[in-house]
Amino acid sequence: MVKNEGSLRKKSRRILISIIIVLVLIALPTYFWMKHTNRYLALQEKSRMSPVIMVPGSSATKERFNQLIELLNKNTDKKHSVLKLEVYNNGKISYNGTIARNDNEPFIIISFENNKDGLSNIKKQAAMLNDAFDELTDQYYFNNFKAFGHSNGGLIWTYWLEHYYANYQDNIKIKSLMTLGTPYNFAEKSIQTPTQMFTELIKYRDKLPKTLNVFSIAGTENYDSDGLVPEESVQAGKYIFQKQVAHYTAMTVTGDEAQHSDLPQNKQIVKMIEEYLLDGRNPNNPVNRNDGSRKNSDN
Repeated sequence: MVKNEGSLRKKSRRILISIIIVLVLIALPTYFWMKHTNRYLALQEKSRMSPVIMVPGSSATKERFNQLIELLNKNTDKKHSVLKLEVYNNGKISYNGTIARNDNEPFIIISFENNKDGLSNIKKQAAMLNDAFDELTDQYYFNNFKAFGHSNGGLIWTYWLEHYYANYQDNIKIKSLMTLGTPYNFAEKSIQTPTQMFTELIKYRDKLPKTLNVFSIAGTENYDSDGLVPEESVQAGKYIFQKQVAHYTAMTVTGDEAQHSDLPQNKQIVKMIEEYLLDGRNPNNPVNRNDGSRKNSDN
């Protein structure tokens, strides 16, 4: 009888030790995960970085904004460093350039191996943008950023905001979105003939962040289009953003370099980026200008 009781005690002790070991094995990863998360949140809260993340349009590469960035850096004593990402179809992401240690407002360009036009591709590109954004948040601890998109790059940002931004909005604020020559209704000149792209963006517009400032810029080579995108298609953005975001401002650029492919290096556009997108400016109080641009603001 004594022998049986001893065996039972030994068995119970082994079971208890096994349970303790299992609990420790479970608790250790949780502890290190919480420690890492708390450290990340602490660094993020202290971060002063507020990058400008740029997405080019269809058929464009990560080099699309070289001239624009050169002009922006020419106009300031404090130069913006540049980091370029390309997201490949297999999920890999390549990096070129670097963010300077003391640069609080770097330019980050995200391009895609799949840079084709069309709704299905824009959806894929939005998912690829999300993969790149997720990596950026792991490597850099910014708690806010600004977004810039040329042509279909603006559609990619808009789709991303409606379908992916909710995963980040508790910790990372998007301050402003500037779109340039973005065809919200593709090649259609009237919302009476809405495209599937436009219809989907309208459908999910209530997912847009309520604190966002949006600046939509159209170019008019002939007061009807920028040579590729109808002005009415760009202006259709108001039906997506108005009454959904904090401020929506539509502006039109005319004159030299108002053609679609010239817009990113248009000197008027450079001034608008400096005034409305970069930090140190008040985007809620657009000033009157006499440089060939027209604007319409809605609060």
